[in-house]
Amino acid sequence: MKKRAFIYGVAVDGNNFTDRVIETRRLKNDFENGQNVILISNRRIGKTSLVKHVCSQVDTGLVNVVNMDIYDCRSEYEFYNKFATSILKQTAQKADMILQNIKDFLVRLSPKISFSPDVSNEISVSLGITPKEYSAEEILQLPELIAQKNGKRIVVCIDEFQQIGEFPDSITIQKKMRGVWQLQKHVSYCLFGSKKHLLSNLFQNKRMPFYQFGDTIFLNPIPTADWIPFIKSKFTEKHISISDLLIEQLCDVVCNHSSYVQQLAWNVMLNAEEEATEETLNEALDDMLNQNSAMFYQQIEGLSGYQMNFIKALIGGVEKDFTSQKVLSEYNLGTKSNISRIVTMLTNKELIEKTLTGKIVFSDPLFPLWFKREFC
Repeated sequence: MKKRAFIYGVAVDGNNFTDRVIETRRLKNDFENGQNVILISNRRIGKTSLVKHVCSQVDTGLVNVVNMDIYDCRSEYEFYNKFATSILKQTAQKADMILQNIKDFLVRLSPKISFSPDVSNEISVSLGITPKEYSAEEILQLPELIAQKNGKRIVVCIDEFQQIGEFPDSITIQKKMRGVWQLQKHVSYCLFGSKKHLLSNLFQNKRMPFYQFGDTIFLNPIPTADWIPFIKSKFTEKHISISDLLIEQLCDVVCNHSSYVQQLAWNVMLNAEEEATEETLNEALDDMLNQNSAMFYQQIEGLSGYQMNFIKALIGGVEKDFTSQKVLSEYNLGTKSNISRIVTMLTNKELIEKTLTGKIVFSDPLFPLWFKREFC
C-alpha cells in the first residue's frame, strides 16, 4: 500500500513528523526527570504527535510511559476506571502481571480480563470500580504504588484533560487529583487537550487547583523555515517541483497551522502535474475550504445576527476597539454592553480567543477565509 505524502487530522510520527526539536528536547528532559508538564496550544497544532514522538525517544529502562485519552469520560468514576485500566495495562507485559498488580493493589475487585482474537493478542481489562470499593485517593495513588514495585518511573500522559472541568463537582475532583499527584515521588504527569481556553482556565487561573502544577509549554506553530525542506522533499519524491516562495505562501495562508499546512500541501500535490504554481495553490485552497465547509457551518449554527456581525468586524480589521461608537454603528453590534457577551459566546464556541496583549483573533486560521468567501 502506498503511503500518503502528507498526513493531517491524526497524530503523525516517523517521516511525517517534522521539526519540534526544542520542544522534543524539553519534553524528553521533563519526562526523564520527573517533571509534570502542561501542553497548551490551539487545536491540531501537533500536541498529540509531539507526545507520541517523545514517548518513542525516552529511555524505557528508566521510564514507563502510560498514554490515555479521556475524551469519552463524563464523570469522576468513569475517569478513575480508565485511569486505573490504562495504568495496569501499560505497566505490565503479560496478563499474569496485570492480575498480580490487581491482587496487590486492587484486591477488593473482581475484574474481567480477556484476550483479543486477532494477532495483536491485546488484553482487555474491565474493572468496574465504584466508590463502594475504592476511594478516589486510592485509585489516584495506583501508579505510584506500581512504580515503587517495578523500580521504574512512570509518566502518565492524559489527552483531552479539559474534560475534567466538565465533570459534576469538578473543583472537588481536581483538588483530590492534585492533592495526591503532587506528593508522588515516582510518577509525573503530562496533561494536554484540544480546547485551549478550557485548559488555560484549568492551569493558569490562580483560583484553580491545578494552577502552576508543572512546566507549562505553549506549543507555537512550526516556522516556515522548517516547513520548506519537509514539504520540498515530499514533492521531490513525487517528481513535482515547488519553489520555496510558493511553500512560504502556502504556510502563510494558513498561519503555519500544522494540520492545515499538511492538508493544503496535499491538495497542491494532487492538483499539480510537473510543477506547483500559484494557480495550483489557489485551486488547492478553494478545495480545502470546501472540504472544511460542513464543519464551519456547524460551528456557526445558532449564532445571532450580532455575533455574525462581530465576526465580520474582526475580518474587516477591527482588533480591539469594538465598543467605539463608529464600530458599533458600522457593523451593527448593538450596545457597548453587548460586546462582552458576544466575546464570551464566541470564545466558548472556540471561534475566537484573546492574545496576551488583549487582541482578539480567530482560533482557526482557515475559518475567516471560509467565512469571508461565504458571507462577506
